[in-house]
Amino acid sequence: MMWQIRFALEYLQKNVKLNLAEHIRGDAIKVELHDGAEVIAIISASYKITRELVAQYHADFPSMSFLCGYRKECIWEGGAITYAQENQIGWGNAGSLSDAVESGDFMNAEHKLYFFSYRLIRQMSSITNLDREYDRVFTMSLRNGKSYRVGMIMEYEPTADAIRTFWDQFGSIDVAWNINPNGSPTQQAINAGQELGCKVVKWEELKQLMRNR
Repeated sequence: MMWQIRFALEYLQKNVKLNLAEHIRGDAIKVELHDGAEVIAIISASYKITRELVAQYHADFPSMSFLCGYRKECIWEGGAITYAQENQIGWGNAGSLSDAVESGDFMNAEHKLYFFSYRLIRQMSSITNLDREYDRVFTMSLRNGKSYRVGMIMEYEPTADAIRTFWDQFGSIDVAWNINPNGSPTQQAINAGQELGCKVVKWEELKQLMRNR
């Protein structure tokens, strides 16, 4: 049994209300929910989840309800997210899987680190188009004709190194949005963003940017 399967099963059995969680084959587990319903979840150890990978899992397990990128470092490409949503497959990290098992709602489950922030963006009337390139990177087109490539930064207090590392990994961004509600970017992070040519902001500042004519 692969390490991520073992850890996922142990966690679910100890911490989540369910009847049964067991390994089937490959990266797949079966979970029997507390109401008796059975679902198939994929526990992937891949560092990057691509559209091709999701499609392959779906071909191997047509009834899959959830795909979990188990590594903390796992990155989801936009195409993978779109495929999962179009096929009513929940997606995200280990915490997202646990929440889906608790609620029984797999179809609407998304990566919990970015779900609330991205929902805020989707609700903004000033945005005419959203292109989600990765789980944490999107390009938004505004009614005023401007367009911004935005990176969602989860760190409690992003440092200069966090901003530069994100830039190196995902390419140039116009805005680094610190989405952690409990912290704020350091002055060093703000300075690093200025050096790179991007704004490092919290939600209120991002809203103001979207309102600018």
